[in-house]
Order: sequence, then structure tokens, then C-alpha cells
Amino acid sequence: MKRHEPSLSIDRRCSSRRGSTSKISGAGDDYELLDSGDGRKYERFGEYRLVRPCSQAIWRPRKDPSFWREADASFDRLEGNRWRLNASLPENWQVTVSGMRFRLSTTDFGHLGIFPEQRGLWTWITSMLEKARDKTEGRVSVLNLFAYSGGSTLAAARAGAQVRHVDASKGMVKWARENAEENGLGSAPIHWIVEDVNRFLDREIRRGRRYDAVILDPPTFGHGRRKEIYKIDEELSSTLEKCRALLSDEPVFILLSSHTPYCTPVALTNFLRSITEDLTGSCIECGEMLLTGAPDVLPVPSGTYARWLPESYSKENSS
Repeated sequence: MKRHEPSLSIDRRCSSRRGSTSKISGAGDDYELLDSGDGRKYERFGEYRLVRPCSQAIWRPRKDPSFWREADASFDRLEGNRWRLNASLPENWQVTVSGMRFRLSTTDFGHLGIFPEQRGLWTWITSMLEKARDKTEGRVSVLNLFAYSGGSTLAAARAGAQVRHVDASKGMVKWARENAEENGLGSAPIHWIVEDVNRFLDREIRRGRRYDAVILDPPTFGHGRRKEIYKIDEELSSTLEKCRALLSDEPVFILLSSHTPYCTPVALTNFLRSITEDLTGSCIECGEMLLTGAPDVLPVPSGTYARWLPESYSKENSS
């Protein structure tokens, strides 16, 4: 797999060829990986520097221990999932990543309300939907599943797309709506839906709804709004088959990402290939999502992705 951009690595496999990669911009203003190693990552989110666990970072840190001790806070999973503060942190603060504003807040699980490793994908989403809008001279419809705090939803909405944002957590949907407001997208055509994903997909299929693009980032293990259990190894094939049934006659893309360790880029590619074999002129790109910083900072692999798109769009990206 080729190293491509600071925030993504890409491998492209088209139905008729294996070609070059396209340039994708994913840099953000307020996020920076400062160092990593010994099972931890040291990151800057705006003016605050935080240390959190990172099982992928099995190498040694490159910076001195004194540099790490300058962090404003660290999260510890070994002693009861708690934050240790070296300085006062606000209840919430804002950062700009990939040209979009996000409200951040520390949580009991060590999350902050953003996955910055996806920033390259957000830029790609916007670019693809702008191209589709220009081609069709109309509004493109997007379905975003397991949508979390809305990074992909914002990326689609700023391209003028009509978006259905689906997440089982009422609190996360509220958080995503607040992010939309902060980005001037409060009146954008976004439908905010609190629902179990598979239950929602079944209903959309019965309604005969169609979408031009589908985005999904399923959890390894999760719960639906009515306590439905979602296990990625048991449910993902069925979820993707339902997504395929909802694709329009001229789809723009399917973007599948995962933070599940055994969902490698090739595994995700196999999932997408199994549901798109009937589509001619197809291309599937896959790779790792990366946390990145300055050139001398080692990138940290933080999940994987695969994306299906028509080969005509792939050729445009290669030119």
C-alpha cells in the first residue's frame, strides 16, 4: 500500500486497471499530532495539548519525557477511565479541522467529539459531491450512518448535498446539530434522525427511498435506540446489502470506514466488492486513516477505509 497524503494512505483497485492515486488535501488548522509511542498519543486540539491511550503506537516516543509532561491533561484507562489535569480545561472549546468548526469536550471514554484521522475523508467527500452537483446540476442526496458528531455530514452539506444523518445516540445527534450551527449550516437540508441503523434502513427500503452516496462508520460493538445490539462481524454484511438496495441509478460513492482492528483495508474492500459486483465501470480505493503532525512526527494509523466510486470519477481524480 502506497503512502499518499499526510492524513490518508491509499490503494486503488479499479475493475479494469490499478492506477495512480489522486491528491487529497486533509490538513486542518487546529489539530496536530505532537508525538506518539509506548501506547500513547500526544495531540494538540487548538490551544490544548492532550495525551490519550493509543494501542497502535507500539514504538518508542521520539520526544523527551519532559515534553510529554507539558500536556494540559491526560486520560488513563488503567485506573478507572479518568482524566488527569495538569491545567484547567474548559467544559468545551472549539477547533477548526478540515475547514470545519467542531465543539470539543472531554468525555468519560476519553473521546472529544472528533476523529481527526478522518479529515482527509471529509475533504474527499466535499470534493466528490461538488463534482456530482456540477455534473447533475442538481442536489445530491447523501445518507450518513453511525454519524457521530457530524464531520461527514458537515462535509457533505457544505457541498450543497441533502443529508440524512443517522445515529442511535440522541446526545451525539444533538452535538452534531450544534456543530452544524457553528458552521452556518443550521438551515441546510440535513435531516437529523435518532434511530438504530438497520431498523432505519429497513424502513427506507420499504419507502422506496434512494440515495446518491452512502457513508458509514460502524462500531465494533454498539447499541441501538431501543437497546438493539450491533456487532460488526455479524451485522456489517447485512447493513451493506441494505445500503446497496438504497443506491440511486447513478451513485456517486459508498464510503466505509472502521476502527475495528480486524477490518483491514483489504477486508473492507472485500465487503464493498461483494455488493457492487453488478455495477460496471467501478473503482474501489482503500487505505489507512492516519493521525499526523509536523514532518518529523511519526504518523499513527488510526483506522481503515474503503470507498467505491464510478471509474469516471476516479479518472478525474487521477488527472
